[in-house]
Amino acid sequence: MERLSLPPLSRLPSFEAAARYESFTAAAEELGLTQTAVSKQIAALEADLGVALFERRNRRAFLTDAGRAFGRVISTALADISAEASKLRGGPETGGIVLHCQLCEAFYWLMPRLSRFHERNPGLDVRVISALGPLTDTSEPFDVAIQTTGRPSGCARLAFTAADEVFPVASPGLVKEKLPLSPADLVHYPLLTHQVLPQDWMDWPGWFDAIDRGFPRKPRITSLDSYPLVLQAAIAGQGIALGWRRTVSGLIESGQLQQVCAETVFRPAEISVFRGSRRGHHAETDALLAWLKEEFGA
Repeated sequence: MERLSLPPLSRLPSFEAAARYESFTAAAEELGLTQTAVSKQIAALEADLGVALFERRNRRAFLTDAGRAFGRVISTALADISAEASKLRGGPETGGIVLHCQLCEAFYWLMPRLSRFHERNPGLDVRVISALGPLTDTSEPFDVAIQTTGRPSGCARLAFTAADEVFPVASPGLVKEKLPLSPADLVHYPLLTHQVLPQDWMDWPGWFDAIDRGFPRKPRITSLDSYPLVLQAAIAGQGIALGWRRTVSGLIESGQLQQVCAETVFRPAEISVFRGSRRGHHAETDALLAWLKEEFGA
């Protein structure tokens, strides 16, 4: 039998964690190693393979195409080994499908629809994990994940993307003028925002640029630490927020928010849906992905 051509196995956990987080520092914290040790192990792995797995720039590490593809293979393999080892040790088996979803999409878009999936797939359990951070911030394995396109995703495998559109929304009691407002009128109201670094989703300057209007001078900006808080502040009449149609459509239908400008920004691939690396559940995962694709109209 031909001898397996394996890379040094001791270096794979460091690579898998660094690929999942797209961060050597986060990988080191998880593994109880120094950042230097993780960096050296990955450099040695790259030398053995003869290919760069990460691009290092500005003190950050970004997966190359080769690194992303290799990361998917290693992540799946290590997840399989971990699951089988747990089984042999007599550990509990985790049932159901794990769906990782951004908090706003989980609360405002997914939950009102999830009963339809259960009606179509009786007996199939879905465990929803909501999060404010990107996929690279989680160490828990998942079967399917939903997040804004452009946010860090590590080596997660993209299943499909879906469109969305972005427009200003406010409480019906806030705007006294006749609707729709012009973009220039928005400067008369507080603009609610959730600013993050890096800014991996659309904010007010990007929205004004997308409709070919300059960002107003000296706008009144109210910054909050999460997008769910932005929406709640808008509902409470504290200002105007940017709304993603898939997220705010239910709030508009219920009368809690209204679209205040005719201008919208169409984003053809705003949402990304990923397939995870948990062992098994292939048929169940396929069923969930097919249902999500139908619901997104992708």
